[in-house]
Amino acid sequence: MARRWTDAEEQQYREELLELYVRQNMTIGEIAKIIGVNQGSVFKRMNRLGIASHPELKPTYLNTLKEIRIPDYNEKVAEFFGIMLGDGHVSHFQTRVTLGTKELSYVVYVARLMGILFKTPASISVRADGYRDVYIGSVRLTAWLTQEGLVSNKVACQVDVPPWLFGRAEFMRGFLRGFFDTDGSFYLLRFGRQISFTNHSLPLLHSLRKMLIALDYRPSEVSASRVYLTRKGDIDRFFSEVRPANAKHLRRFKNLTRR
Repeated sequence: MARRWTDAEEQQYREELLELYVRQNMTIGEIAKIIGVNQGSVFKRMNRLGIASHPELKPTYLNTLKEIRIPDYNEKVAEFFGIMLGDGHVSHFQTRVTLGTKELSYVVYVARLMGILFKTPASISVRADGYRDVYIGSVRLTAWLTQEGLVSNKVACQVDVPPWLFGRAEFMRGFLRGFFDTDGSFYLLRFGRQISFTNHSLPLLHSLRKMLIALDYRPSEVSASRVYLTRKGDIDRFFSEVRPANAKHLRRFKNLTRR
């Protein structure tokens, strides 16, 4: 007999399933991979919570798959390039973003972003170490990303950003959002606070610094595979104008700015 949930557990499971199954329109199989249980357990949990299943409303119902769409350049495409140049990987068949064990809400965000941009649902898998991969298998998509300058080994090839990202301020803000959400951090110093952007491709870091300057920030020079923002005004403006989407950064900013 299944153990009785506490009120807190029931509320947590209900909100989790409503977010993934109802609001994000994911399938039971996709949800099972995200939360790390089998599909039968997800279905039983939905029954216990009174959440009706509607497979006919899911994007993979009857194995239908929409054709990949290559989007026009816009702020969200720029954000996706920031994500890919942070934690992304391109192989011949697959476009993949690998995210940490404590970033479930951001995993869902990235999957939804990829689905919207390319008009096909992104899949999510959980590794043995708890890390999650968000991916789309499409030779057409990987060919386009390769044409745009993305490579399978970003460090060895010393990859840089596509030139079109410098064309508009919103493109640069979008790229900075995606890159910070994946390869950025925010923390306390002895006197003050600091944002850092970390990557082992020097051309990429120099381009990122160029973007920050173009947007009237005052970044550090590139040092030890990092670029920094340290001035309080720059940090506050970065969070209000670039608007990071990764909840871990938003929580940390909220907590540290209270001190």
